[in-house]
Amino acid sequence: MTIVEAIKKVMQDVGKPLTYKEIYQEIIYKNLYRFGAKDPEALVNSKLRKHCLGLDFPSASPAKHFVIVGKRGKGAKYFLVGSSHVKTGAVQGMARSSSEERLPEEKLHDAYLEHRSTVKNLLLEQILSSDPAFFERLVVDLLLAMGYGGSVPNAGLVSGGAGDGGIDGIIKEDELGLGKIYIQAKRYAVKPVGRPDLQRFVGAMENVHKGVFITTSTFCKTAELYVDNNQKSIVLVDGHKLCELMITHRVGVSVLKEYLTFKVDSDYFVDD
Repeated sequence: MTIVEAIKKVMQDVGKPLTYKEIYQEIIYKNLYRFGAKDPEALVNSKLRKHCLGLDFPSASPAKHFVIVGKRGKGAKYFLVGSSHVKTGAVQGMARSSSEERLPEEKLHDAYLEHRSTVKNLLLEQILSSDPAFFERLVVDLLLAMGYGGSVPNAGLVSGGAGDGGIDGIIKEDELGLGKIYIQAKRYAVKPVGRPDLQRFVGAMENVHKGVFITTSTFCKTAELYVDNNQKSIVLVDGHKLCELMITHRVGVSVLKEYLTFKVDSDYFVDD
């Protein structure tokens, strides 16, 4: 019997939510599993959280067997997924768990997400304080970094400026330039992009069916609906998504340090 199987057996027998410490005590009392770990309670907690619905972090298992039904500060309690004892809406998620019970991998992942959010805010501030012409070059660089244009020489062209006709950049998808992606870049601090902005962009897309509209702010609902109902293929990228893509594709950022996480390779310890 594995640890996870022992945990499930305890939950089935007891029939009520339990903390990881209570589950461990029941496993020992029923002699369901013989632990060799230095901190067996922590091992039970680790297995619970890695197989828990609503807790998603890099080392979490895709197989979800358990549900959190506890509250912050009172010790998270767990029950089996699909049990009739767990009411609808009982899944509390990671935010309901006390810091003490969270795994090091979860804490590291949360710290990473917080760091990423901070960098996105700093990127947005930097973009808003830069020259408008620089922003137009930035969005072309980003699309090229994402792989648009492929290996086509001089695939990206910044066309913004006076008389640009509503097009700030062009990505050539083939060497002859028969396939094109038009780009519009709006550097707004607060003002959302409305439907008229999208209509002008579409009006400038003569004989071109693909377009990307990028802004540092957000899009009005009317603008989103207009794009959804338009025959041309247009992608909207707001400020949040823009900075997310810049970090992912390493545009305007550099890597200071990388941290690796590990898991035990069980196959290594199995004799052939």
